[in-house]
Amino acid sequence: MNDKDLAKAEDIAKEIEEGKLREERYKKRTRRRNKIERDLLEQLGEENKNDSHYKELIKDYLFMWDTIQELKLDIKERGVSVFWQNGEHQKGYKKNDSIREMTTVSNQMLKILSDLGLKPSKAEKDGDDGEILL
Repeated sequence: MNDKDLAKAEDIAKEIEEGKLREERYKKRTRRRNKIERDLLEQLGEENKNDSHYKELIKDYLFMWDTIQELKLDIKERGVSVFWQNGEHQKGYKKNDSIREMTTVSNQMLKILSDLGLKPSKAEKDGDDGEILL
C-alpha cells in the first residue's frame, strides 16, 4: 500500500469514527429531547395537555432546543471568532454569529415557558454536562 492509499484509508476510518460519534450524540440528544417533552407536557397538566395551542408551543420550544444544540456545536467547532475573506486583501476575524443567535433563541425559549406558565425541564438541567448533543 502506497502513501496515497494509506492516507485515503485513514481518511475513511476517520469519517466512519466521526459518523459513529455523531450517531451516538444524536441518540443521546433524542432521548434527552423526549424527556424534556414529557416533562413539559406533564407540567401542563391534564386539562391543557390536549390543547393544540399549548402542544404547538411545546413543539416550537423543542425546535428551538434543537437549534441551540446546533449553535453550540458551531461555536465549539469554529470558536467565538471566525475568519472571513472577501478578496485577496480583505480578510480578518469577526464574531461568530451563532453566539448572538443563541442568545436570541434562548430568550425566545424562556418567553414560551413563561407564556405556558412552566419551568425549564429538569431533564435539561440534569443532562447538561456540557456535552453537545448533535
